Amino acid sequence: MPTPAATPEIAFWRLPLAGLLEKLCATPGGLSRAEATARLAKVGPNVTSGERKRAVILQFLAKFLNPLVIILLVASAISGATGDRVSFIIISAIVLMSVTLDFVQEHRAGQAAEWLRDSVAVRARVLRDGQTLDIPLAEIVPGDVVLLAAGDLIPGDGRVLEAKDLFINESLLTGEPYPVEKAPAELPDQAEVLRAKNTVLMGTSVISGSAKVLVCRTGQGTSLGEIADTLAAKAPANSFQQGTQKFGLLIMRMTILLVLFVLLANALFHRPWLESFLFAVALAVGLTPELLPMVVSVTLARGALRMSAKKVIVKRLDSIQNLGSMDVLCTDKTGTLTEAKIHLERHVDASGKESQRVLELAYFNSFFETGLKSPLDDAILEHQEIDAKAWHKVDEVPFDFERRRVSVLLEGATGRLLVVKGAPEDVLRLSESYEAEGGARALDPAARAGITAVFEALSKDGFRVLGIASRSVGMDHPHAVVGDESALVFAGFAAFLDPPKESAKQALADLAAGGVTVKIVTGDNELVTQHICAELGMPVAGVLTGTEIQQLDDHALQAKVEQVNLFCRVAPAQKNRVILALKQRGHVVGYLGDGINDAPALHSADIGISVESAVDVAKASAAMILLEHDLGVLQAGVLEGRRTFGNIMKYIMMGTSSNFGNMFSMAGAALFLPFLPMLPVQILLNNLLYDVSEIPIPLDNVDEEYLAKPRQWNMAFIRNFMLVIGPVSSLFDFLVFFILLKVFHAGAELFHTGWFIESMASQVLVIFIIRTRRNPFTSRPNAWIVACSLAVVAVAIGLPFTPAGVHLGFVAPPAFFFLVLAGILVAYLLAVEGVKQWFFRHLAPA
Repeated sequence: MPTPAATPEIAFWRLPLAGLLEKLCATPGGLSRAEATARLAKVGPNVTSGERKRAVILQFLAKFLNPLVIILLVASAISGATGDRVSFIIISAIVLMSVTLDFVQEHRAGQAAEWLRDSVAVRARVLRDGQTLDIPLAEIVPGDVVLLAAGDLIPGDGRVLEAKDLFINESLLTGEPYPVEKAPAELPDQAEVLRAKNTVLMGTSVISGSAKVLVCRTGQGTSLGEIADTLAAKAPANSFQQGTQKFGLLIMRMTILLVLFVLLANALFHRPWLESFLFAVALAVGLTPELLPMVVSVTLARGALRMSAKKVIVKRLDSIQNLGSMDVLCTDKTGTLTEAKIHLERHVDASGKESQRVLELAYFNSFFETGLKSPLDDAILEHQEIDAKAWHKVDEVPFDFERRRVSVLLEGATGRLLVVKGAPEDVLRLSESYEAEGGARALDPAARAGITAVFEALSKDGFRVLGIASRSVGMDHPHAVVGDESALVFAGFAAFLDPPKESAKQALADLAAGGVTVKIVTGDNELVTQHICAELGMPVAGVLTGTEIQQLDDHALQAKVEQVNLFCRVAPAQKNRVILALKQRGHVVGYLGDGINDAPALHSADIGISVESAVDVAKASAAMILLEHDLGVLQAGVLEGRRTFGNIMKYIMMGTSSNFGNMFSMAGAALFLPFLPMLPVQILLNNLLYDVSEIPIPLDNVDEEYLAKPRQWNMAFIRNFMLVIGPVSSLFDFLVFFILLKVFHAGAELFHTGWFIESMASQVLVIFIIRTRRNPFTSRPNAWIVACSLAVVAVAIGLPFTPAGVHLGFVAPPAFFFLVLAGILVAYLLAVEGVKQWFFRHLAPA
């Protein structure tokens, strides 16, 4: 079979189907596996331009686009051009080592994250060699035949071959919120693909029904691919990205001020311009935590791997911090608080008596329904098999989350019958009569009150209830439409039980103890939800129904959401409003959902969470996937999120305080020393070795008390910590300066050597003080941090005794210096510990 063009530039919705199949070299039975593999190699993966990855070499070269790296390379080139080849070689080597270290660690972290994302990638069902296979969306090629069902994402632009009550949500492309029905058709005169009823487009989703579709365009050639860059550009920065941006601005301001000060001081002392320029650049590099992107990537990837071991798969790495910062979790109750093992327990008439008629009508509705089937449908069909051969289906009004009901039009020997199943209050509202002994009776206020009492009694007992009704229509009634759901004859209720999860009670208690407020957002009624909460020991602070939400404007809703923790009988749009109202109140909001109706809320939440068994649109909208639908699994993920964020904050606190102290010392020393406090290449080496000592931070342990509450970016805390702890380092640096100059009568080389060793030892060893709010002897660090830190200090002490150290401008210091240094280091660490404890008692949040 010949291979067609990669992405056919054809109006596939206008061509005759036979001609389209011939042009794509395809058949309604699907491609062979060999042909599909060949096409994938030629066409490339089915991804939009925003998702394509750059070549590894380009990713590596992009690291050199950092402005500080460029300045260092220019400075290195100037050194080489002026004859200082040693500086040229050493600076170039340090830059290359630093960039390579950053790239390798970040690349490995990216690969780990990619592997996790692939493990929960959305998949599609395709026909290959006459068999149905589940494959990742990226492997779909033109000519594939795809099978679609409710909840599926459309994997490419394609032509509908077969359809049964197929309704598509195209709002991503058209902006229209209403579903559009699709069916096989020949449309030779249709000019616009978005108006073609015989076509489905990539990125849209199936609301209800089923279909077989021929894929005609994939990847960049799809309608979605054409606007993918525009869509991607509109994505706002999340809270984690905003935090790193603010931190970068803080460091940039500090760097500019110090560098300008040093340049001015050196100009006043008439020092050589090249040496002063190199010193200022090295100073800027020393103050900048240039390995922050690597440390963040590695820490997040490490956190993602740890979370995967706890059955939480991270799709977007920066969502880990959002999970750790989450203080409100909104969730449905089914499957989260309950077992999701739903059983039909009762089927009663309007008076509350057991009724076979109610069971038959419910069974017929679920049996003939072809749209979005729920666990309630499965429970009805499993309860008792009923012979439906006497009936055949004429039409259907699919379920949607605004109407909250589904209707099927059936034909039998006695005529045509519309059978309706849905939310009890809605079905009852649309009914004019009810079935009773002796025939239908008018649904007067007294009868309506009695039926409502039966419904409320079932709900208070914890039953989830559906209303069942019917309506006879004429044989000439050709189709079922929403307007037919009126003047119904109410039959009764189907009552289901979904017992609470044993693990949910403890998980709710753990989340509450960890500072996370759980709010239930459900389509079920308030009586059933309150019954479940009572069994789980969850206090009910307040209840808000969908009807009440509809009457509130956004400001009023924002006031209500603080007081209420049960939102019942809510539609998808109302779920989204609740999420947005909580965010407006300053909360970091998580949302746990698995259905088609959850997609808007998952997208709006700070952290969208779904489950592996969820429909495609929910998994695509979520940032994390739980491999088990269990709040206990989520609680473990929350703790990992906080642990990951804690380690990122350690690097920032260590780097900013130590670097700021050292650079402040250099700037001050430049005012009274007749030579530079440290050579530019020595500053770069100091910075590189310090960064190496911090590489194991992603592996470090985090104190239990740090995990006890949500944590968010706090720029005032970071700034204050840097300004309080940094000067402590500078005070001891100035003490070392005094001893070197007055006790050892140090010249430039001995001064550089002595301060290099003291600087390295003090800022590396202080890691063990800063990494915990506790007494450092009661908080055990990771073994790799201990080993790496001590190794770096040993290198710094031993370097002046090597030929390489001589080339770098070092000399071997006298033995007595090391005795003095030991005393200074002990005093310094004790001082930092004391200042740290004072800071956390008086200036920092708990």
